Amino acid sequence: MASLGENHLAEDWARVRARLLAEVGEVEYRTWLKQVTLSGLTGDELVVTLPTRFLRDWVNKEYGELITAFWQAENGAVRRVEFRTAPASARSNAPSLAEPVAAPVPAAPSAKPEGSSAPLDPRFTFDTFVVGKPNEFAYACARRVAEAPASAGFNPLFLYGGVGLGKTHLMHAIAWELSTRQPGRAPVSVAYMSAEKFMYRFINALRSQSTLEFKNELRSVDVLMIDDLQFLIGKDNTQEEFFHTFNALVDAGKQIVVSADKSPSDLSGLEDRLRTRLGCGMVADLHATTFELRYSILEAKAQRAGVDVAPKVLEFLARKITSNNRELEGALNRLVAHANLFNRPLTLETAHEVLHDVLKAHDRKISIQEIQKRVCEHYNIRIAEMSSARRARNIARPRQVAMYLAKILTSKSLPDIGRHFGDRDHTTVMHAVNRITQLIAQDAAFAEDVELLKRTLEN
Repeated sequence: MASLGENHLAEDWARVRARLLAEVGEVEYRTWLKQVTLSGLTGDELVVTLPTRFLRDWVNKEYGELITAFWQAENGAVRRVEFRTAPASARSNAPSLAEPVAAPVPAAPSAKPEGSSAPLDPRFTFDTFVVGKPNEFAYACARRVAEAPASAGFNPLFLYGGVGLGKTHLMHAIAWELSTRQPGRAPVSVAYMSAEKFMYRFINALRSQSTLEFKNELRSVDVLMIDDLQFLIGKDNTQEEFFHTFNALVDAGKQIVVSADKSPSDLSGLEDRLRTRLGCGMVADLHATTFELRYSILEAKAQRAGVDVAPKVLEFLARKITSNNRELEGALNRLVAHANLFNRPLTLETAHEVLHDVLKAHDRKISIQEIQKRVCEHYNIRIAEMSSARRARNIARPRQVAMYLAKILTSKSLPDIGRHFGDRDHTTVMHAVNRITQLIAQDAAFAEDVELLKRTLEN
């Protein structure tokens, strides 16, 4: 049995980490386990910490038993492992939410053509990217490319998703990781730009008769990253040039990373040969955020800024602003700035007052009729069944789901809701809401089904 001294604990921890890395692989380890920190051993309880509550809960759920087993194999004094969130003083001293501080862009170890890359945002790193179910695959793919550019199956890497879901953040994170690699690793030159900038630079090269310099400049880099590729749709000459640049780099074993708002197959307007080449590597999408992910993003932002925001305020924002992460973060920035300027606490009342325009835009009126129609389509039943007296399970359960959604998505009272379901009593609606709430807590598949319906109606 290992000694309980700090040195021995550190040695045990190093061996546990090595076993975890060997067990789960490098990409999964870097995605979820690299940020686990050893805090100490008290009696038979070992304490480890993670930077956010989301990471703490995820690692505890997915890897808790494995970590505990590895620790017990290394140190017989350990009976259980406690997962905690790191105290605010131990977290990174990031710039404030309202006033991000510019950081110098580190020069890549190898020469990079002048003007071949747009500036990188110092806030957009892997450490500041909050991972959840809707984006974990894209995050893991981005990590893999940053670790090993031009790996088989990951070239090109095509990231797609709606506005404000994290595509640009991941692209900047890849570029940061590659341009600040550890000493001793092969130098990498990176060119990052928007598709719009690629087009303008190509047009300027044509005008100035310097297309050869333009081609040589972009084809000399190790990693080419093009953001918002959908802007090349309809620009046939620019698409042609990008296609040839793409082929030249891939044939030379260089990495391509591209982002767009749709998958390659859905980008109508791109040449077929280009769309085919873009889809031949790794295609990863970023889904619309869940409530849990939005809450974790807000929590992480507040923690990094050293701002104390009550959980009920974070929950309010996460439930009300569901469109994209940029609006979510912008809302928190406004609240923080208002609190700092007027020396007021961040309360629900403050949030309502300061964000009235944002909340009004997101307060889409959802009708009970719309809810009934969507639920009937989902469960493949007739709309008349919403008001019928039939109690068969395949009819009654969808009806209860519709009542539940009507309660949480509209401002209607229980009697009002009952009247839309065949003049049912308010106690019937209350029973339906309670029953669906119980089923959501007990059945993960059913909970996901209801959440899908809710998100479909909200969006």
